[in-house]
Amino acid sequence: MGKKSLQLQQLNNKMLGFATLKQVAVPPTGWIKAIRTAIGMSMQQLGNKLSVSKQGILDMERREKDGSITIRSLKEIGRALDMQLVYGFIPNDGSLNALIEKRATELAAKIVLRTSNTMKLEDQGNTNQRIEKAIKERAEEIKNEMPKILWD
Repeated sequence: MGKKSLQLQQLNNKMLGFATLKQVAVPPTGWIKAIRTAIGMSMQQLGNKLSVSKQGILDMERREKDGSITIRSLKEIGRALDMQLVYGFIPNDGSLNALIEKRATELAAKIVLRTSNTMKLEDQGNTNQRIEKAIKERAEEIKNEMPKILWD
């Protein structure tokens, strides 16, 4: 197994641990405010733990809600709340392998269909079955090679 393949497999396994979190909805007020109010902590109390004002906490809660808070700030708030920030990415297609498969198939189709159209113009067209087979074969080659063009 190649280094890239092993790295891909290990990363994919880590991401699978996050898959169930995809279903978790962020509270409408944001995590900071939701947790703070659920445990009965005032803005002043959280501010004291972070050495910031009540207004600073209000600002952090607003920035979390609008998506402009930094990861560093979230980690600091987590520590103040005796919690740990956990973050990651979850592939929309379920796994990194599925993502690569999708992109490789799209690229292969683009390449094969471009060639197929040229052949049609020269009156040397192929059947749909041959084209589909060529796309699958080309996609396999692309997946094995993992060229940079895959992500263009």
